[in-house]
Amino acid sequence: MANIENIKKYKHIHMLGIGGVSMSGIAEILNYWGITVTGSDANYSPIIEKLIQSGINVTIGHNFQNLLKADAVVYTAAIKPDDPELVEAKAKNIPTIERSNFLGELTKCFSDTIGISGTHGKTTTTSMVSVCFLKALKDPNIQVGGILKQIDGNYRIGNSDYFIIEACEYVESFLKFRPKAEIVLNIDNDHLDYFKTFDNVKNAFIKYVKLLPKEGILVLNADDDNCLDLINHTASSYLTYGINNSNANFVAKNIIFNEDGFAGFDVYKDNMFYHHFQLSVVGVHNVLNALACISLCDYYGIQKEIMEEALLDFTGAGRRLEYKGSYNNISIYDDYAHHPTEIRATCNALSNKKYHESWVIFQPHTYSRTKNLLNEFSEALSNFDHIIITDIYAAREANTYGVSSKDIVDRINSSRKANCKYISNFADIVNYIKNNAKQNDVILTLGAGNITDLGPMILND
Repeated sequence: MANIENIKKYKHIHMLGIGGVSMSGIAEILNYWGITVTGSDANYSPIIEKLIQSGINVTIGHNFQNLLKADAVVYTAAIKPDDPELVEAKAKNIPTIERSNFLGELTKCFSDTIGISGTHGKTTTTSMVSVCFLKALKDPNIQVGGILKQIDGNYRIGNSDYFIIEACEYVESFLKFRPKAEIVLNIDNDHLDYFKTFDNVKNAFIKYVKLLPKEGILVLNADDDNCLDLINHTASSYLTYGINNSNANFVAKNIIFNEDGFAGFDVYKDNMFYHHFQLSVVGVHNVLNALACISLCDYYGIQKEIMEEALLDFTGAGRRLEYKGSYNNISIYDDYAHHPTEIRATCNALSNKKYHESWVIFQPHTYSRTKNLLNEFSEALSNFDHIIITDIYAAREANTYGVSSKDIVDRINSSRKANCKYISNFADIVNYIKNNAKQNDVILTLGAGNITDLGPMILND
């Protein structure tokens, strides 16, 4: 059970950007613990609606009245330094705490925090682990960066010492946590707007695994050499998993995909047959995610039959090749992939399904990522039959990089015969798709921004 002595000093916490996936989960946990929580956000959303239903006072826009009653203000990295509420809090000497720092304090309330990290696959693997712990009746506390059907949201408040949490490397926020167990899925060259070089990315993960206590456990992807090297930087015990590295502790063999693209595979533990598993999510990358989950859950004593049942029940987290619907035998999927490695994995996963031709509508996420990975984006997207690129979703950035979506379009069109189009307006994209997609085609909306709104627009047109 959580020890909240270090949180009790806060009687009223006001949260700026409370509608964020992580922030809303924090708000619900604090509310459950009896702390008064208020908040503000720029936009209304289903997450905001759920917070209000929980009795949390949320304002769309600014609320200085609630702010001035608070004895601490928690804010997301997306809140600008000139945000009126943040400026007012500092003027009134109300303590301000960035989200990752506060989340780090929350992890200290639990004796067994399990952090799932890696450049790609965090949300899915956090979800898989969560479902296994739930099925094993371990009553975990959960915070995940997406919507998980089994908990009807992005968080769960349990009555145990387990806190399963998605640990993000961006701005090294995961270094604020106090983990007892860690999974590192992969290390890739992302978030270069902050890290600048890949060596800095890897060094962040080195610092992260050093947080583990000697009695902790580290689970690593043995198919990723950068992950495997982390063994040299921790005093904890470790387990490895992989598909290609036969020296790993847990290895997947005899992988077979059914007509839905779902993998069945045999797991070998220390070169001995362990169990057969069947997934209900697509792609070989999810075999690796499942292996990470299986390795960790075996360490925690969860029976393999329970894992088998849980992984079969898991149909994916929100926005992870999520089926949105169909019209005229044309299927529409939505995916959060916003890095070339993720795009390739999604494309490979989709290729295991049966369809006529593929359509991808990609919304690049941040100018810096687009500029740094322009060639890689062009190559990854070229694997689809039809490609539409819409405007870059700026997120936290201004365009000081001199890059646009048209640069990706030009790069793709100069290197392949198939046509890649730039279309800015979502309504125009809907019209183009409706006029050109054929029966048995598959449509994929791709990116971390508001591109997720496009699928429903196509279905409802």
